[in-house]
Amino acid sequence: MAVSSAFSASTVSAEPVVPPQGRPRAAEISSAGPAPGDRRSRRPHLTELRLSAFAAHRGAGLPLGPLTLLVGPSGCGKTSALRAYEALARLGGGAGLGEVFADPRAWVPERARPDAQRRRGFRIGCTADGPEGPVRLDVAVQAEPDLRIVGERLTSGGLVLLETALRDPSRRAVQAAWHTAGATPVTRGPLPDDRLGTALLPLRVAGKTDGQRRVLAAAEQMVVALRSVFACDPRPDRMRLPVPTGSGRLLGGCDNLADVLARTRAECGRRHAQFVAAVRAGCAGPVTDVLAEPLGDGTVRAVLDRGDGVRTALGRLGDGELRYLALALVLFTGPGVLEVDPVGEVPAAMQALTVLADDVDRRLDPRQRDELLRLAARMCDRGHIRLLGTATDASWAAGTEGVTVVHLEP
Repeated sequence: MAVSSAFSASTVSAEPVVPPQGRPRAAEISSAGPAPGDRRSRRPHLTELRLSAFAAHRGAGLPLGPLTLLVGPSGCGKTSALRAYEALARLGGGAGLGEVFADPRAWVPERARPDAQRRRGFRIGCTADGPEGPVRLDVAVQAEPDLRIVGERLTSGGLVLLETALRDPSRRAVQAAWHTAGATPVTRGPLPDDRLGTALLPLRVAGKTDGQRRVLAAAEQMVVALRSVFACDPRPDRMRLPVPTGSGRLLGGCDNLADVLARTRAECGRRHAQFVAAVRAGCAGPVTDVLAEPLGDGTVRAVLDRGDGVRTALGRLGDGELRYLALALVLFTGPGVLEVDPVGEVPAAMQALTVLADDVDRRLDPRQRDELLRLAARMCDRGHIRLLGTATDASWAAGTEGVTVVHLEP
C-alpha cells in the first residue's frame, strides 16, 4: 500500500520501541490452548495482547489462552494490561477514543520523549484467531497535544488489509487504504481519527471482490473477538445491601447480584443447581439453595438456604465468600445476563465472552481459590467463556490443566 505508515516511533513517541524479542516482558509458564479443529477454535478469540508502548510496558507480547493469569508484583503492569484489553474491546464496539481514554496521558510511557511537534502517545494491539486464521490489529494513539488515532494496521496471512496514517494534522481524519484486489488493488479514503477503522470497515467496504470479502471477514473476526468483554470486580460492601428489582443484568461490581439471582434461578434450573453446588463448595456451612428474597418494598436481598429452615442473608457472609459467590455466578452465566455489548448480528454459538478479573484471588482463602480455579478451567474449556485475570502470585495455579500463567516483571 502506498499510504505512509503511522507506526514509526516519531509519530507517537520519540523514544524507540523495543521489539518483543529485544526485551521480553512476559514469559509463558504453562499453556493449554485448543488443538486445531477443536470446537473452541471456531469462535473468534484473542490469542495475544501486544503492549508495544503502553504505561509501564515496552515491547510486551502477552499470550492468551482460554484461562490466563497475569502474575507479578505490584507495579509490574497487570492492571494496565487489563485496561488495554478493555480499551481495545470498547473501540471494537464503536466507542469514541475520548470515551475510552478519559485520561490518555496516563497511558503514555513515563520516559517517552515528545518529538519535534511535541507529540507523545502509546501503542497497543492484539491477534484474533478464528475461522479466518490469525488476524493482527495494531493501533497507534497520539495522546498529546491532541487525542487521536494516528495509525492502524489490520493484517492477515502477511497481507495488509487496512492501513491508516495521519497525513494532515489540521484535519480530524486519517488517510486509509484497504485491500480490494480486482481491477483496483487498493481503495483509499478518509476515516475519522477518533474511531477504530476496523470497526467502520463494514460501512465502507462493498464486499464485491474476493479481496473486499477477505477484508470484511477479517474485520468481523476481530470485532467479534473483541466486543464481548465483561470487566468484573465484585464489591462485597455493596453486595450486602438489598437492591431494587431491575433489568436482571449483572453489573461489573456485582452490586445487583440479588436481582440477577431471581432471574437466573427461574430461567435455567440445571445451571442454577450447578451454581448452588459451586457455592456449597466455597462457602462455610450447608447450602441447599441460593435465592432472591423479596422484601415487600420493591427490593430483594440474596440469601443462602441452609436446608433446615434457616436462611442466611448475604450481608452476613465474609468478603471472601461474597467475592467467590459473585465470580462463580459470572462463570455460570453469559452475555444475556452480564452487562456486556454482544455482537447481535452474530449467532451466540460463534461468540466467546471474555471476563476480565483484576486481582482475581483477592480475599479468597485457599479452598475458595482452588475451587474457583477448577470451576473457571472447566467452564473455559467449553469454549463459550474465557477468563483473563491477575494475581500477585500464582503458585496455587501451577500445574492446573488449561491454565496459562504469564509472569510480568517490573
